[in-house]
Amino acid sequence: MTRAEAEILGSHTAVVGGHPCAVPRSSEPFLWCCCPCCHRRLQPCRIMVYFRPSWLSGSGLLLLCLVLGADQSHALEYNLTDSSNATCLYAKWQMNFTVTYETTNKTYKTVNISDLSNVTYEGSTCGDDQNGPRVAVQFGSGFSWIVNFTKHAPNYLIDTISFSYNIHNHTTFPDAEHKGIITIDNHVALKVPLNDIFRCNSLITIEKNNVTQHIWNILVQAFVQNGTVSTKEYLCDEDKHSTTVAPINHTTVPSPTPTPTPKENPYVGNYSVRDGNSTCLLATMGLQLNISQDKVSSVININPNSTGVTGSCHPQTAQLRLNSSNIKYLDFVFAVKNENRFYLKEVNVSLNLANGSVFSIANNNLSYWDAPLGSSYMCHKEQTVSVSRTFQINTFELRVQPFNVMEGKYSTAQECSLDDDTILIPIIVGAGLSGLIIVIVIAYLIGRRKSYAGYQTL
Repeated sequence: MTRAEAEILGSHTAVVGGHPCAVPRSSEPFLWCCCPCCHRRLQPCRIMVYFRPSWLSGSGLLLLCLVLGADQSHALEYNLTDSSNATCLYAKWQMNFTVTYETTNKTYKTVNISDLSNVTYEGSTCGDDQNGPRVAVQFGSGFSWIVNFTKHAPNYLIDTISFSYNIHNHTTFPDAEHKGIITIDNHVALKVPLNDIFRCNSLITIEKNNVTQHIWNILVQAFVQNGTVSTKEYLCDEDKHSTTVAPINHTTVPSPTPTPTPKENPYVGNYSVRDGNSTCLLATMGLQLNISQDKVSSVININPNSTGVTGSCHPQTAQLRLNSSNIKYLDFVFAVKNENRFYLKEVNVSLNLANGSVFSIANNNLSYWDAPLGSSYMCHKEQTVSVSRTFQINTFELRVQPFNVMEGKYSTAQECSLDDDTILIPIIVGAGLSGLIIVIVIAYLIGRRKSYAGYQTL
């Protein structure tokens, strides 16, 4: 989405997203745009659009904005300004979370947090002589995410990242044993040269105390000089070495790179997730992981006998998580759509490759294994789930039911189109009739030609 600055109500500063109506100034990373409410270039408006809250720091007004380009990919973009309306910090990134908690019946559930709605930014600041800049994001039902920066010339540090959640929220954490707000502090101390903008497209995973944070497509600069965001990038190690791949968040996935297929198919495993005393998710499948990276292809067959299973079930989402000695996690996340169907919405994976590198990727905008609620999805033949250009999953003898499992058994299955052989019957009949017609026409033409040959001109 286009980024722009406009002056709202005289001394107030706002960032709006919209259609550019003037060329950008070369010294700034923004486009000057038409105000979306009064449709005039940089004119005062009486309506704040796009939910742009702001905060006072001393005598100045600070703004931290969420660009509405953050759709299902959860892209957040911030431009923090000081009292003179100069940019002091710029940040753009994507993130989601998983939280595992104990229930009242002493079992554990895992919750996926990817809906960054109802966002506010109270507590964000450019900093002063005693304290560095801070980005504070509040979203959803009691979630908070805070990043602190410190300055150690000639560098600055992305110092700490804190995530807080209110486990007293019964909607998000049903049947939770413990109550109250839990805060997880992570000391990052990531060093970046001053006047450089930090970029990391790769997936960064932070795990601590049953909380996993996924952060990717990061672009951030603290201690911005003279209000101008730098164009000089400082890359994270993951991007430099290409050991971790950034998550994909578009629906259309490019055609996968061909990978060698093992001579034998993987073993078919039976997996299940329980919610209390009952089974809430069933899955039967053979899994084959295809990875293409740096012109090297890897194929991994998952052995169900040495694979661990966890997961969680909720009214609108369900998760199946597999892990083994070399697979840190392989998540299949299902969702309900139109209140009457389910589908595979998301796949997350992190595993150790044979060369010692770590391969991680996530895609939360998939659309596979679609079937009506109350039924299961089945596909006996080999099927491919294209998670990204570099990662595909081949499934064999697949059957899944992530919702409405009754008595621990599969419901009636909806078969995939690959298994549907009924379409072959009309094709065969049609081909046979077409062949017969062609034979008759050819015989007729040959017969007419011979009959003409029997007469001579007198």
